[in-house]
Amino acid sequence: MKVMAIGTLESLSLEQQQSFMPREVPATLQVYLDGKIEQFWLRDEMKGPIFLMEVESLQEASDILEALPLGKAKLLSFELMPIGPLSPLGLLIQ
Repeated sequence: MKVMAIGTLESLSLEQQQSFMPREVPATLQVYLDGKIEQFWLRDEMKGPIFLMEVESLQEASDILEALPLGKAKLLSFELMPIGPLSPLGLLIQ
């Protein structure tokens, strides 16, 4: 299933940035290389990331994101939304 994960990042001090980001970035890239994150963006003003994920369930998405360093520290939280094809367009096909 496809899931849009919209992240909200707590305000990080410079010390927190220096502590977490060297671990967060490689961990996130590994999730991407594992095929669980298909695309990713950053919300304006560093509010948090947005991930398009391919997972088996919302619980799997939650487990993956909470295992990232910022998730473990409760500094990054996500709103998870299952998404799919725009099925009403099927009404246009005879």
